[in-house]
Amino acid sequence: MFSRGGSGRHARGDRGGRSDRPARGSAPVPQPPAERRHGPYDISEAPSGVERLDLGSLQIPAVPEVEIRVQANPDGAVQQVVLVNGDNALQVGVFAAPRSEGIWEEVREEIRESLFSEGVAVQETEGEYGVELRARVRTADGLTDLRFLGVDGPRWMVRGVFQGPAATDPSRAGVLVECLHGLVVDRGQEAKPVREPLPLRLPKEASEQVHEQQAAPETPLAPPANGSGPGPRRRPSPRPR
Repeated sequence: MFSRGGSGRHARGDRGGRSDRPARGSAPVPQPPAERRHGPYDISEAPSGVERLDLGSLQIPAVPEVEIRVQANPDGAVQQVVLVNGDNALQVGVFAAPRSEGIWEEVREEIRESLFSEGVAVQETEGEYGVELRARVRTADGLTDLRFLGVDGPRWMVRGVFQGPAATDPSRAGVLVECLHGLVVDRGQEAKPVREPLPLRLPKEASEQVHEQQAAPETPLAPPANGSGPGPRRRPSPRPR
């Protein structure tokens, strides 16, 4: 389902103004363990012969029973991507990162601090991709469980937020895990400020559909990417600060 949302907030420079240009003599980002035979993949290592929805910097595998909900501007620029299966949802975003180091650890701490400042208890757990965060936030619909995970890749980071039964029990994520395992990131070669969201756009035919529809913006499932607050109460910002 494609829906048209507002224009969102313009991306700002990173706090220190650093870009993802590699520092002289810096080491490459550690790659995923060899035994992990799934993604998110960099475009350079993605398996061929898989049907995917191409959103530009992010390609999402076509998995039966998974609905891809995209919130986009009238010009086709994508602000939010949410994958839905039954009672579970997974919001995904992709951001620029430096060549020399991953950024999930830093982003994770900022999410924790922001939620804590709003009186939300946060629990750290070990997940498939390393340390995750779990939190229970209050929304207009009552208490909502969220599970945050991050995957550092070569010059990019994928952030995912589960909502629904999968937020408290990863074994109940079902086919949404297949989507996560099959994500492909096309980072491109252009230098970008660290944490800037990588550009996402609807395919041409879907963009035309957006122009024809008069759909209401969808309720955000996750906090702003900068971690400031539990999020279902407000529209997410496109980047972590």
